[in-house]
Formats: sequence, structure tokens, C-alpha cells
Amino acid sequence: MISPYFLQRLVLILSVILAPAAWGAVPPPPQLAAKSWVLMDAASGNVLVDHQGAMRLPPASLTKLMTAHVAALELQRGRIKEGDAVTISEKAWRMGGSKMFVHVGDQIAVSDLLRGIIVQSGNDASIALAEHLAGGEDTFAVLMNQEAKRLGLVDTHFLNATGWPAEGHYSSALDMAKLARAIVLEDPEHYSMYAEKEFVWSGIKQPNRNLLLWRDPSVDGLKTGHTEEAGYCLVASSKRDSQRLIAAVFGTDSEAARATETAKLLAYGFNFFETRVFYKKGEAVQAAAIWKGAAPTVKAGVNADFAMALPKRTSSEYQARIVLADEAPVAPIAAGTPLGHVEVVDSNGKVVMLSPLVSLERIEQGGFFRRVWDSIRLFFKGLFG
Repeated sequence: MISPYFLQRLVLILSVILAPAAWGAVPPPPQLAAKSWVLMDAASGNVLVDHQGAMRLPPASLTKLMTAHVAALELQRGRIKEGDAVTISEKAWRMGGSKMFVHVGDQIAVSDLLRGIIVQSGNDASIALAEHLAGGEDTFAVLMNQEAKRLGLVDTHFLNATGWPAEGHYSSALDMAKLARAIVLEDPEHYSMYAEKEFVWSGIKQPNRNLLLWRDPSVDGLKTGHTEEAGYCLVASSKRDSQRLIAAVFGTDSEAARATETAKLLAYGFNFFETRVFYKKGEAVQAAAIWKGAAPTVKAGVNADFAMALPKRTSSEYQARIVLADEAPVAPIAAGTPLGHVEVVDSNGKVVMLSPLVSLERIEQGGFFRRVWDSIRLFFKGLFG
């Protein structure tokens, strides 16, 4: 039986091998006036365009995507609540750069600080929330790096919660696209904050620096970044009909340029690719046989949407199929037990993507006679093959 880990690694490898150039059905992507950029299909995680995507660069305020993401996960876990009051420290108040304009000793709700981070890009709000969650910014950076490891961000390392320039604080366009995808998929409740165009605090109204929120109604996030070293950066997400794309662009030379170049990348993706969801998460796609169970079969499906971004001109040539493992499992089996895999094949029968097929339910052991009968069947099966 193929292990789930092997299948996941193979999916990543195929995603890289199966670049648009290999498909031959789309024109080459645009060249941007930037250092590094990546275009990703949100549903599948397929990378559609990758120009120096693994280059380690200073992420500037894109760092705050992870700050907000870690806080959102803590909200999901119930460790904090949106209405919890956070006391503003002198360190947070004194922090330079972009600000929410909080004051020492203020008691501010977690939800307001999140908006101060996401909409206003407040360094003060970022430090205040980091201190509230971890006791200090250094400790919070450890949490950020732990989450980066969970998400497979191999070219990312955080030293602070703001993106303030520091040697050894870096990320990449590819990693930021992966992080954005996690934010979209794992925390839809708070994702709507990224589309807010302005936020008022202390009587000061500040606009969201993501110009695409005004220029393109399909764009609903995520975050800008800028320092002298990093240049102007943008991670944007756009949804048109049922298709969502994520663009990460590093190192443009102006606020206007980062919006314009990112828009080019998104337009390319929507013009030439479409997302096909072959199997939905939790959908029973096969009844798989089991031995010695309270039921003879178990519902099988995928533990995440099995989707792929395909060239529009050739999308219909790709089909999905189910491949069961050679040996059926023996009960009891838990939900999530590997049962085989699902795969996408092209018109030549070549496998271009696969993912684990798993049990969607728990099946307990069957009764005494069922177990005895299946033991006899397994004996003769082993004897005669």
C-alpha cells in the first residue's frame, strides 16, 4: 500500500514538473518588473507561474500575514477570544513604521488589533498582539516559525511579528503564496477582514494599501509590504466564479507598480487556466471492501478537495480515476485509513496528479461469525493468491 506521505510528496513533485510550458497549451506567462513572483491555484495548490519563487527575500509587512494567521488559529482553538482586552505596552507604542496609533495602557480588543494589522499594517498592533499571545515578540516568532514548518514554508524564517528589517528574517514568493492559501482555506471566518478597504482608530481613518481592492472587484485580499530593502511587495487573492488564484510579487519599485504587475499575473491565470474539482472533501466516491468488519465495505473519499488547475483549451482531456489498494484493510479501521489513491490522467493515460483515497468513517470489528468467516477466506486467499 502506498503511504500517504509518499503520495503527498509525489503531488508536490508533479506540480513542479507539470508546469505550463510542459502542457504546451498556454502562452508563456508575462515578465514582470519585479524580483520574484508566483501564481498559485488556491483549490489545488498547483503553481502556475514561478519566477525565482524560492528566492529568499525580506518580506517586509507581508510578515504580518503570519502574525494574523497565528492569532486566527489561536482564536479557533479557543485560547483567546475576539473581545479579549489587550493592554498596549510601551514597546508596542514606541514602534516605528506604519501604525494603528494605539497608546500605552490602552485596552484594545483582539478583533480591533487584527484589523489594525490586516487593514492598517500597524507595527504597534502586531507587537501588542504578539505580546498578548506569547508574552513577548521573540517567543511569538517561535510560534510563527512552528506554523511555517507545519505549512512547509522551507524558505521562510521569522525574527519578529512586523517584518521590520533584521538579518535572518526572510521569506519567498512561493512560501507567501502557500501561507495565503492556508489563510483562505483554514480561516474563512476572518478572511473577510482582508477585503476591508479602511479602518478607523483613534479618529484616524487609514485605507488598505492594497490598491487592487479598488481596481478589481474580484480581489478580496491579502496584504502589501514595503521597506527600502524589500521594495514594494504584494500578495493578492482573487476569486472569479468558482476559481480562486493567489499571486505573490516581491520587489517592485513603487506602490502603483506592485498593483499593476500583480494584476498582470492574475489576468494571465484567469485567461488561460481553469480549476477542476474532481472530488470534493468528504464526498463518498467509492465503497471499498474491508475484512472482518461490522459492515462489508467502508465509504471512501478524499480528505481535501481533489482539484487541479488545467489549461482551458485542453481541460476536457483530463480525467480522474480511483485506484484501490491491492489488499483490503482489516477492521477495526479509523476514519482516514489509506485505501488506495485517486489520480488524474491526461489523454495519453499518463498520471499527472494523485492523492490518497481514505476511509470517511470508522468501522468496528464485526461479530464472531463474520470474523471467523473472513479469517477462512483470508487463509485461502493467501494460499491460492
